[in-house]
Amino acid sequence: MSKNKTISGFNSLMSVLTIVLCLVAGVLIYAYYFGAPDNFNEEGEPVPLVEGESSVPHYLGTIYKGGFIVPILVAINLIIVIFSIERFVTLSMARGKGRPDKFVAKIKGYLENKEIEPAITECNKQRGSLANVVKSGLVKYDHIKDDKESNKEQKVESLKKELEEATALELPMLSKNLVVLSTCASIATLIGLIGTVLGMIRSFAAMSGGAPDTSELATGISEALINTFFGIAGSTIAIIMYNFFSTKIDAMTYSIDEATFTIVQDFSASQK
Repeated sequence: MSKNKTISGFNSLMSVLTIVLCLVAGVLIYAYYFGAPDNFNEEGEPVPLVEGESSVPHYLGTIYKGGFIVPILVAINLIIVIFSIERFVTLSMARGKGRPDKFVAKIKGYLENKEIEPAITECNKQRGSLANVVKSGLVKYDHIKDDKESNKEQKVESLKKELEEATALELPMLSKNLVVLSTCASIATLIGLIGTVLGMIRSFAAMSGGAPDTSELATGISEALINTFFGIAGSTIAIIMYNFFSTKIDAMTYSIDEATFTIVQDFSASQK
């Protein structure tokens, strides 16, 4: 158990470190990529993409005009992308090599024929969280099936406890870091809204005088729209990925429950 706590603590530390590095990367991207001198003219305005009356501001310089909220939103989007990739890789490994439903069907077939060793071998081939739980149950099954010192109820409870402990060790790994995605889905919109409000305040301030300051007005509108875009984009991606991974975890949890129920029922039926 102490080893599992150590691994969990290390994973938590890595998650925090990843978030910090994303915040640093967001600031650097904002300062040195969006804020590169080549993106602005001598007046400090974004360089047009095409010179002439119909020219539009350079999008990198325009994003830089979004203000200090932009690097925070860039960091949040980086966090969403990185943790989405991490969850995808982790859940792919936890799923195992083959389809879970076919694996469970094979295990059922082995148990019907009382072939415990081939079933354990199949678990070694499958790998992943489902296979780990099933293997723990099958090893316990094989160990206690001929135990003369315990009665049927004691054996069944012992098997259930083994399966519950194996499941408890696997499930936290499946849902780990989903809270990061759900948090980002909420705060991305809120932080983007803060940037939107600040941009609108600047815009109204530019019009509060006698003659409106068109430069400040444009900057304020850019700040509002850019922060709105980054906030909504990050929140949308985070919600989609959170729901996608939650669905995958639910399906895997169902497979684990189905397999453990099959093992317990088969063992119970085989004992007199």
